[in-house]
Amino acid sequence: MTLKATTHFSRYVFLLIAWLTATNSRAQDGNVWNHKSCAVVLTYDDAINADLNNVVPALDSFGLKGTFYLIGSSPVVSGRIKEWRAAAAEGHELGNHSLFHPCDGSRPGRSFVQPDIDLSKYTVGRAVREARINNVLLNAIDGKTVRTFAYPCGDLKIGDTAFYDGLRNDFAGARGVHASMLPIGQVNLENIDCYMMNGNTGEQMIALVKKAMETHTLLVFLFHGVGGDHNINVALGEHSKLIHFLKEHENEIWIAPMVDVARRVKEYQSATMH
Repeated sequence: MTLKATTHFSRYVFLLIAWLTATNSRAQDGNVWNHKSCAVVLTYDDAINADLNNVVPALDSFGLKGTFYLIGSSPVVSGRIKEWRAAAAEGHELGNHSLFHPCDGSRPGRSFVQPDIDLSKYTVGRAVREARINNVLLNAIDGKTVRTFAYPCGDLKIGDTAFYDGLRNDFAGARGVHASMLPIGQVNLENIDCYMMNGNTGEQMIALVKKAMETHTLLVFLFHGVGGDHNINVALGEHSKLIHFLKEHENEIWIAPMVDVARRVKEYQSATMH
């Protein structure tokens, strides 16, 4: 092969590789959020009656799926197992919010923390074991082996140790409480950001969704009470406005349980690291 032919061939190979790389990148970017402009996850904490009385029927009426972070020791879990099982069968995630919801009682404003479930007095081993016991309970309810975790009170550490280090292989991801929207490549699966709702209007929540759509980011909502049952609460009508908007724009928004979104984030981040 002449020098000129070799040069042309090398240039052809270079251009082909560049085209394939660009095509793969565009395909990957187009599938960032399941071929939608953003992802929205609806999460509900603490296993309260309002979840089953108000939220599940509302979501089911629109065919939307949420994540319910259950405290294993809650009487609303033991007393309504069949209903939680039915919710899981409809596609909702039963997430792990620990066995007893231990919070760090040494932090300011934590007078509500009971001494026997004060995270600051736990060992890391105890926190890990209790989370795993709750996984066994949740598996007995829904039969699933993959789910996500939510930090009680958003507390990440016992002393200087991040206790989730011992749980990294037990969950698809863990939701924290810091408020931000991030692109898929920047989501930290060990402390997924979210926006906690308390007294918010439907318009305020919809504005957050619109921002996520514009910025192509992940938006996670954190609810406690919806229509009552908790001192952190959003009115049922305001929550309804949000899910109406999501349903109307589901061709543009990927609305999915946290476990599905966490899997997608991991898949994307693993692919782009290599």
